[in-house]
Amino acid sequence: MGYKLGSNSGRAIFIKDDKYYDVNTISNGDISSYSLKALSDTEKLSQLYINLNDYEPSGNLSDINLDPPIIPTNVFAVGLNYRKHAEESNLEIPPFPMIFTKHSTCISGPKSDIFMKSDMVDYEAELVFVIGKGGKDISKEDAWDHVAGLCVGQDISDRPVQFHATPPQFNLGKSFDTFGPIGPYLVSTDLFDNKESLKLQCWVNDELRQETLTNDLIFDIPYLISYISEFITLNTGDVIFTGTPEGVGATQGKFLKDGDILKTTIEGIGTLENKCVKINNHSNTDYLPEFLKARMPKDDK
Repeated sequence: MGYKLGSNSGRAIFIKDDKYYDVNTISNGDISSYSLKALSDTEKLSQLYINLNDYEPSGNLSDINLDPPIIPTNVFAVGLNYRKHAEESNLEIPPFPMIFTKHSTCISGPKSDIFMKSDMVDYEAELVFVIGKGGKDISKEDAWDHVAGLCVGQDISDRPVQFHATPPQFNLGKSFDTFGPIGPYLVSTDLFDNKESLKLQCWVNDELRQETLTNDLIFDIPYLISYISEFITLNTGDVIFTGTPEGVGATQGKFLKDGDILKTTIEGIGTLENKCVKINNHSNTDYLPEFLKARMPKDDK
């Protein structure tokens, strides 16, 4: 039996049906109220969750605003990890994962606003996983044992900043404050009938923009864990964005606008719903690649 672990006002909580339970309180202080520390013993979390009906809930889920389920130290992400996304970007299927980092300060909550500084900010719906037991040189066969749980994510991208350097640099353009909504909570893998194939969907307002099954990943979660841990020691609470499917705004000229509602859902996990807020304009678009210049909003040409 697994668990659904969230965060409310900085405190780790269990979620069951429409109720939430303060983890530190019901464990009599045995499990930390800090999610990062609580994930250091996922077996203890699972055991406590099994007996959740023995405890009084702390309150109704509808009465609180969930924080990000984890505030990580390290955030990794994968580019071009769906075949059709590589094809729509006119790029070859990569022989190895293209790993980059997002700064951890970009992480925000499942209903947090996204603050944008240009007219070419893009959405990228993603399955995200969080490391439980850390390690180095982890084998693909053992990799799932190192996953604390799965959640929904958005790898928001300011395309002008991503492409204005030579060569393009990913981490800065994808790491603005609020550019990493995750949540709504962390779901342990044993709560899924088939954790390898989950339906992912993304809407902008009422328009469905992205839809896929996660079994279409080029490099699956065990491969990513094994590959990254070959070079870097993975630690409890590390967050990994697995990549986005086809349908991103950059290939269609459909960028996020002030007031847009970005809704992202994965079956068995839940939904993010983030409002897009334009705060100012910063970007010099002179260095954009031609395919992006052709898709710039008309008012900016």
